[in-house]
Amino acid sequence: MFDPRKRKFSEEELKPQPMIKKARKVFIPDDLKQDDKYWARRRKNNMAAKRSRDARRLKENQIAIRASFLEKENSALRQEVADLRKELGKCKNILAKYEARHGPL
Repeated sequence: MFDPRKRKFSEEELKPQPMIKKARKVFIPDDLKQDDKYWARRRKNNMAAKRSRDARRLKENQIAIRASFLEKENSALRQEVADLRKELGKCKNILAKYEARHGPL
């Protein structure tokens, strides 16, 4: 299972990526599409696009998992703070009763 406490995210991984403008599509005549060089370039480009999509998906999943983990941790810490405040209130109440009976400490 993925544990975000053990996985170190680099600053590069967590910062938003800049928008990249797409290159204009260049019309390729049908007679050039028969060229092996054209299809080799297309295959290479398609593989690069797939790698890019997979990497982006992985990064988005890691960020979502990290965010979920941090939200759960934050919720647990808020609950702990609430419990400690409640306990502190009880202690203050006990101390006030003691000081009322026996004078200030």
